[in-house]
Amino acid sequence: MECLIRIRMSEHDAHYAGGLVNGSRMLDLFGDVATELLIRHDGDEGLFVAYDNVEFKAPVYAGDFIEARGRIVQTGKSSRRMEFEAVKVVALDKDPAQDSAASVLAEPVLVCRASGTCVVPIEKQKRAHHG
Repeated sequence: MECLIRIRMSEHDAHYAGGLVNGSRMLDLFGDVATELLIRHDGDEGLFVAYDNVEFKAPVYAGDFIEARGRIVQTGKSSRRMEFEAVKVVALDKDPAQDSAASVLAEPVLVCRASGTCVVPIEKQKRAHHG
């Protein structure tokens, strides 16, 4: 099972000079992806327990379109191990004379990769799981 969210980074998301977006914004997106995965898998939002790996691979700027995707790679009684990737699919052109121009990237650019574990307490699980 996989989940995908596509969102445009806004000026509100920019945290640093030049419209650079804080990397933690990608973790926010991964949290939303994890929530949807848990709802689809268990019928409950569950809780994000921990990231065990986070890699920031490329900068993200206000105006960029980001696709964040994730999937459940392992399930325990209540734990759900997940892997995530965020890619840039549209980039705002950096030419100041073209302040509203953007380009669809021929190849998406990996901006962040992470993995972590979520938990859905057994009493909150609403879906029957088939091994």
